[in-house]
Amino acid sequence: MRTALDTYVKPDQLALLFTGERDGNALRRPNFNQRSRWTEVVAKMGLKGLHFHDLRHAGNIWASKAGTSTKDLMARMGHDDMRAALIYQRATSDADGRIADRLSRLVEEHRQGATDEG
Repeated sequence: MRTALDTYVKPDQLALLFTGERDGNALRRPNFNQRSRWTEVVAKMGLKGLHFHDLRHAGNIWASKAGTSTKDLMARMGHDDMRAALIYQRATSDADGRIADRLSRLVEEHRQGATDEG
């Protein structure tokens, strides 16, 4: 996968991954699957049935799990309604664990600070 990226994607950090043949601009929705040969490519990668929109969904879930705020998640998704962002931020056992770990660290930092000062 890395070799393909190195071969076909410009080295610029903001370079587009899927571009038109003539102008290097983004592919548009009506011709994306045909031009990118999406179905064929994902099948070769062993990911048959993966839809392009699944990447957006996965990215938003990971962003949410990384602690992205509702407002930032909305901006990332291009939404002005918080309903979609809240779906990605639904409570999970992962979130509960992260919250508990962070609270434990805060308590420990407070205890160390109190011990150091007194």
